[in-house]
Amino acid sequence: MGLDRDLIDAVRDLDDHELRRLLILARARLERSGALPPDSQISVSLRQQAVRCGKASCTRCPHGPYWYAYWTENGRRRSRYIGRLLEEE
Repeated sequence: MGLDRDLIDAVRDLDDHELRRLLILARARLERSGALPPDSQISVSLRQQAVRCGKASCTRCPHGPYWYAYWTENGRRRSRYIGRLLEEE
């Protein structure tokens, strides 16, 4: 399930103070649901990647670059597609 475009646009418009409050709220909800251990220090790195689509007939590969988030969870490296949340200025 992807994030709603209106939500992404609203997050883009937040200032630093509002973003910190959003981070605190999100962390508290994740800890309460058990999806995040209390006081965990998860470090997330953001990277742009070019991606191959895998179609034999594609003449434009690789596509992108697209933004991805990377972090370590239970000893395993995880990644998640971010999309255009972090557009270059």
